[in-house]
Amino acid sequence: MSSNPIILDSDFRYIDKKGNLMKTRTELTVAQMLSFLDIDYEYGYKMLLKNGNSVIVDFKTMKGLIEVIDNQEDIKKYNEIKENASEEKVMAIGHPKYAAQIKELEDLVFYDKTPQTGSIFLEDPSFSFDYAHILPLVEKCSILHGHTSSVMVELVGQMKDNLLVDFGIAKKIIKEVVTVFDHKFFINRKYLKKEDDSHYQIQFDGPKGLFDIQVPKNTAYLLEGEATVENLSSEIIKLLAPKLPQNVEAVGVYIYEGYNKGSHIIAHITR
Repeated sequence: MSSNPIILDSDFRYIDKKGNLMKTRTELTVAQMLSFLDIDYEYGYKMLLKNGNSVIVDFKTMKGLIEVIDNQEDIKKYNEIKENASEEKVMAIGHPKYAAQIKELEDLVFYDKTPQTGSIFLEDPSFSFDYAHILPLVEKCSILHGHTSSVMVELVGQMKDNLLVDFGIAKKIIKEVVTVFDHKFFINRKYLKKEDDSHYQIQFDGPKGLFDIQVPKNTAYLLEGEATVENLSSEIIKLLAPKLPQNVEAVGVYIYEGYNKGSHIIAHITR
């Protein structure tokens, strides 16, 4: 893996908690907000038009329809939805370059400037780590193997003076946590057979047979659960949360396991 990768938007895979593959980061953000507010939604809702044709609406909720405006075609589709949604509310969310072309300003999202909720995201070559793990429940991964992973972190909370968290401060905190993961062996705690002052003995009977290994404690990291990339995301959140400023209310962690695959976990911070 390159030490300084250039990642295009098309390289990302935006997947919500329902397993839907979203087209853009904006759509994923809308899905996360709806989930955070406990509002159920249907992604990719097929709406029948009066002329017999149909369009795919980005989100359908009990309270109305939401269309994400990312290009000129979306504006055309939005107008069709408006004309055909006789009894449903329709809201547009999107890039100002396109959303501003919609004349029905009452359909756009408005917000009070104070207090103001915002988010920042940080991705940096220093947020990468090398590690080894074993997944005894997955045949292909039930042997000792390793990965190089990169991390992106999103912070959400109340802004003050148009600032959520200083990027320099956030970067320092994230790097401290990611460093804890670097060059570690991750394994579910339940496979710990015994330990002494300096070593863990890991043992399990998996798809490839009996596995028995002794590892130094200072190079091992025991997890509550399997050593999946999803669990690593959750573990990073657990370590990050106590270090973040009080105005940060939620944190999301993306971990890429190599190229074009990985995990995204978002969690509300309760203090």
